[in-house]
Amino acid sequence: MFIHEYDNWTDFRWDYGSIAVLLDDVAREQGRLYGRLNYLGFDDRLRAMSENMVQDVVHSSEIEGIRLNSDEVRSSVARHLGIEAVKYIAPSHYIDSLVAVMLDAIEHCNDKLTHDKLCAWQSAFFPTGHSEGIQIEVGKYRTHDEHIVSGSFGRERVHYIAPSPGRVPGEMQRFIDWYNSDKNTSPILCSAIAHFWFVSIHPFEDGNGRLARILGDILLARGDKSRFRFYNISSEINRDKKHYYDILESTQRGDGDITGWLLWYLQTLFAALHRADVMVNTILNKSVFWANAAGIPLTRRQTETLNIFLDGYEAKLTSKKWAELNKCSKDTAIRDIQDLLQKGVLQEDVPGAKRPSYSINYAAGAANNVFATRFHNVRIEGDFLIAEYEGRQVRERIIKLDAERYAKGELPLETLLQKYCSYYSL
Repeated sequence: MFIHEYDNWTDFRWDYGSIAVLLDDVAREQGRLYGRLNYLGFDDRLRAMSENMVQDVVHSSEIEGIRLNSDEVRSSVARHLGIEAVKYIAPSHYIDSLVAVMLDAIEHCNDKLTHDKLCAWQSAFFPTGHSEGIQIEVGKYRTHDEHIVSGSFGRERVHYIAPSPGRVPGEMQRFIDWYNSDKNTSPILCSAIAHFWFVSIHPFEDGNGRLARILGDILLARGDKSRFRFYNISSEINRDKKHYYDILESTQRGDGDITGWLLWYLQTLFAALHRADVMVNTILNKSVFWANAAGIPLTRRQTETLNIFLDGYEAKLTSKKWAELNKCSKDTAIRDIQDLLQKGVLQEDVPGAKRPSYSINYAAGAANNVFATRFHNVRIEGDFLIAEYEGRQVRERIIKLDAERYAKGELPLETLLQKYCSYYSL
């Protein structure tokens, strides 16, 4: 039996003891993230939200098997949010529609959910009325049976059979009534329940997964009391789609106990929050650099290239890479780099190396740099930089390339400390 074949199937139940610790961890990570965001100005917050939305739109589409051009998505998001200094690439009507739905949902996160709104969002996902070249029903609930099937012809496997189309209007009314009601349950758990409940009804012919993730995000936004969204679950789901579909199927074949689903959702949300924390740290460290380097004269090319690396570009900074990024000669790249070395903006990773590489000096221009002396017992363990700072432990995730280069002796600890922990000086 599938879950919807049971009487009162939406009376979901779970073992709170099994999820309590993880739920507290997620709530604590949310608070930690928003605490750090207090250090960001409005423009930086907007840029952080913009990048989060880009990742959300791109990964949410990939879950459905659709690859989007990230630059087109970034251009569309920047235009909708009024962000300048983003290279404009005309997005397709499809991408613009996706971005518009995401923004509408979050901008009006406190509005009541309605049938018309859901149908309008689903219609916007499919402006041509087709999905993967096949005509589908848009802007209305499905009028035919829906089987979730995988496998090649003759070897099909049925994962789930959704409620019959005649049940959909009534099931959706119950869902919307619950969604709009005052709930005593944690907004985090409500987000997980809404996601599962909606995809289990499967009210539309296509677009159900995207809508479920949006509906979950809205409830998280209500709980955060913020229309700025800095984390998304789509990116984490896309990194492990098989587990997502497996837990969804096992819960939909269950009898209403959704403990396993909640555990998976909380773990995935925790990972999403941690990834967002890394993004916010990158923005904070970038702000520290530009605050220190404000009085240093730089060319436009130098500024733009430094920003590429300050935004987390995963590559060694070399004259070859500089020339490649700027489509200039290697001699021009060397002159740019030498100028930055003389001004203290860059520093050699290994002085005198045959093939030199460089790192950004986050303290460039700072009158007094006592930042590093406040950290003790600095070390790298796996993909984390560990240290003690004013009586508390620092634990910052570092990119794989930096961990590998440190292990090879190509990056000193002091450089990593600057790159990942400069914002502690705020």
